Amino acid sequence: MASTRADSRAVKPGTPPPADRAGQVETHGIDFIPDSERHGRARDLFAVWAAPNVSYLALVVGGALILMGLSFWQALAVIVVGNLFSMLTGIVAASGPASGTPSEVITRAIFGIRGNRVNILVTSWFISVCYLALNWAAASYTAFRLLERFGIHATTPVKVVVILAIAAVTLAIGVYGHATIVRLYQPLAVVLILIFVVMAGYVLGNADWGYQPAEALHGIGLWATVAAGVSIVASAPLSYTNSADFARYLPASTSPVSVTVWTALGAFVPSVLFTALGALAGTGLDMADPQSALEAILPSWFTPIFLLAVIVGTIANNAMTAYSSGLALQSVGLRLRRSRSVLLDGSMGVAMTLYALLVSNFLDTVSNMMQLVVTVMGPVMAVYVADVLWRRNRYDGLGLGDETSSSPYWYSGGFNWAGTVAVFTGIAAAALCVAAPVYTGPVANAVGGVDLSLPVGLLVSAALYVVLMRSYRTRP
Repeated sequence: MASTRADSRAVKPGTPPPADRAGQVETHGIDFIPDSERHGRARDLFAVWAAPNVSYLALVVGGALILMGLSFWQALAVIVVGNLFSMLTGIVAASGPASGTPSEVITRAIFGIRGNRVNILVTSWFISVCYLALNWAAASYTAFRLLERFGIHATTPVKVVVILAIAAVTLAIGVYGHATIVRLYQPLAVVLILIFVVMAGYVLGNADWGYQPAEALHGIGLWATVAAGVSIVASAPLSYTNSADFARYLPASTSPVSVTVWTALGAFVPSVLFTALGALAGTGLDMADPQSALEAILPSWFTPIFLLAVIVGTIANNAMTAYSSGLALQSVGLRLRRSRSVLLDGSMGVAMTLYALLVSNFLDTVSNMMQLVVTVMGPVMAVYVADVLWRRNRYDGLGLGDETSSSPYWYSGGFNWAGTVAVFTGIAAAALCVAAPVYTGPVANAVGGVDLSLPVGLLVSAALYVVLMRSYRTRP
């Protein structure tokens, strides 16, 4: 992969321009970042992705794998395989420096100027708002427990105040934007890792390394559980089709391989470690109620620290989501400043969070959301990666910003039907193969309940996209 903009007239690494300076509201939105404003190094991306992946949700997923009937070593294999999809996140990130634009604009090359608006609205924006609600629900639930330790009963009014407070902190980070996220997440990743390492010591003391489920899984039952587990774990990296958003300020001459590797490692390493920690906890604790189980083995002085770390880590994850969702709204044509679009998305996310916590069952919400991500975002991620590789990571950043019919990405009437057909065919194929509590496709029924939606959705959409794009003589 190479960039078409090898000219590095950017400022020195580590010296951000006024438009992107920590502690100041970022002025850029979906517009092209000129070479003179590029800064930073690829290795900065490790902390950007590590901080949000040191998360309580990873512990919940790890414990859930044990509850599903897997042994620890089977769960560990599922965790590693599922997190290998972080490499796709890394490949997508490499398109940021190459184009100088965010993912929400780069996908115009896949769907066309007009077609991309539909794609962003249905996939990127909607999924982002759902994830805002999911993570805020997790952070708020933890905050309720923390308040109860200090004698404050979590009544409905108190819950509403807590949700709004967590959302306010999250949105503030998202509004300040890229440079603040990069600067803040480096020390934050270190602090969160240290806290979770201390917690790991107590988990290890209660773990059963020789754990075997009461009824060991065999044959088709085992494969069905493994496939479901991989889909759940892979849902996180597959949702990160926005990874170019956080790499687009890097100099155009930055090695695409470095961007890919540092992004992938930042997401992969902490996610594997802490999801595995959740699975290990499940061998000795009842992870049906993860917080109660973990609090029971932690000393009283450390429990509030752990709960606070859970809240902060979730906020870090959601701040990135809020940032990208604001860009998504701009890319669909909403004439708002990025900061205001972030706040608009946040308001919708808060409403969904209130529903998830006050009306619905949180764990059911988590499961259904992750299945939706795999079915919908898997094909979108596959087509995005296929496009990066097919073009050899060559994008015209200024052309991507041109929304007129003269744009090289206008295609036919503003639509690139190759991308649209590939994604919707991939989603349809994945839906036939899905096996979830709310819906099981006919293919999954035919193979004994094994969920094949992940590999089928990825392969069908990527292969079809490449075949359809061969009709273009050039790579615009």
